[in-house]
Amino acid sequence: MGRWYEIASFPSRFQPKSGINTRATYTLREDGTVNVLNETWTDGKRGYIEGTAYKADPSSDEAKLKVKFYVPPFLPIIPVVGDYWVLFIDDDYQYALIGQPTRKYLWILCRQNHLDEEIYNQLVQRAKDEGYDVSKLHKTAQTDPPPEGEEGEEDTKGFFFSSLLLVNKARK
Repeated sequence: MGRWYEIASFPSRFQPKSGINTRATYTLREDGTVNVLNETWTDGKRGYIEGTAYKADPSSDEAKLKVKFYVPPFLPIIPVVGDYWVLFIDDDYQYALIGQPTRKYLWILCRQNHLDEEIYNQLVQRAKDEGYDVSKLHKTAQTDPPPEGEEGEEDTKGFFFSSLLLVNKARK
């Protein structure tokens, strides 16, 4: 749980290419699900979307989750569900490797907005060993200090994320 900064990721249809300070905040809910808040800043504007994560198989101990977002967030009528697999997390719970079964998406996350290069390279190698095409990884720019709270002018309550999800969902 808590806040995690995106150190690197594969490009995706639901994140702006020019986004910086991308991060996710996870909060446990009373019903056992997890509130997910994804944020990024583009041209000084904060884009965000909220969703819910839950175990893909409640009887399993594996860290394989489903994450559900509703789009558009201001009129939540269309559920978009994706896989979110924790491939690795260190013993101190400071950095993690996140992927999904098709290997189309990959994230390297850290509790701080920077990660030691040696650890980064170890995570990249681990992803490669798991069958991910690590040549697609790109590092996410993070400012020091990172934005606090909801700093910055907002885009239209996650409209950017929503529009990307809707456009790509319609193309399938």
